[in-house]
Amino acid sequence: MTSGPVTDWLLDSDPALRWQVERDLLDAAPEVWEATRTRIATDGFGARLLAVQDADGQWAGGSFFPKDYDYADAEPSEAGQPWTATTWTLNTLREWGLDVSVLRERWTAELLEEHSRWDYDGSPYWSGEVDCCINAWTLANGVWLGADVNGIADWFLEHQLTDGGWNCEWVDGSRRSSFHSTLNSLKGLLAFDAATGGTSDTRAARRSGEEYLLERHLLHRLTTNQPVGRWINDFIYPMRWSYSALNACEYFRLAALHDGTLPDPRISEAIGIVRAARRPDGRWLQTGRQPGRVWFEVDVPAGQPSKWLTLYGTRLLTWWDSAR
Repeated sequence: MTSGPVTDWLLDSDPALRWQVERDLLDAAPEVWEATRTRIATDGFGARLLAVQDADGQWAGGSFFPKDYDYADAEPSEAGQPWTATTWTLNTLREWGLDVSVLRERWTAELLEEHSRWDYDGSPYWSGEVDCCINAWTLANGVWLGADVNGIADWFLEHQLTDGGWNCEWVDGSRRSSFHSTLNSLKGLLAFDAATGGTSDTRAARRSGEEYLLERHLLHRLTTNQPVGRWINDFIYPMRWSYSALNACEYFRLAALHDGTLPDPRISEAIGIVRAARRPDGRWLQTGRQPGRVWFEVDVPAGQPSKWLTLYGTRLLTWWDSAR
């Protein structure tokens, strides 16, 4: 992709976004995008998140929720899941591409092992929890930081459902997989496989989870072929836990690049949804953001052109069109 109005607009952004534009859309030389990527730790969004890390390695004093957070006392503008605690912040820094050596020099993994405990049952941070999505993020963050999270990888093998996917509500008796839970679980396993080479079992589990979504073309109920939910059309950044056609296709892009495979044709309908959402000027709009406390805003309000979503959408369609 050559420079133009959209890419020039995207380049005028925080280093966390700009380096990805340089690498993935403009095919810049490594020394160019690597220099921009280095700035994440010292300039802009990344530096701001690093500045609020607690001395004990956590953020906001908690593993998944801020310390002493009370929904009843939250301001109306902060109603809903708070996004400031340790897991969410690590997710963000990892997805932005922060050089992990910055956190390793702070002994983040070791500090979390010593000080951070899960809200659910008080278990040590790197042992994981009972929620598939939380465990997926902890698995991805753990291999990134160099923590021993092999036990969490094994947990996914033990809790994969018979239909091939996962469901965070398994603990309440659910035996049918969830699109949201399966996608997030797959992301965690892909991060584990990419960082460690995985095992034959984790790779097989990932294939089964992918097949769960592919059989449904990423969009439909298997029994009725009806859309699984209106949220497949909700393009939101930050994506966090939410499932959409864009988020699911982005996973399959990354998985195909890791595995060295061509795009599976069964994602073509979901690709069509992403393509249809592109505005005539080449941009994608923010359709709405999840409510809840944040450290600071990193994207635009609903209805406005989003640089983050435009990066994701443009990169996805470029990969799809060139691969096919």
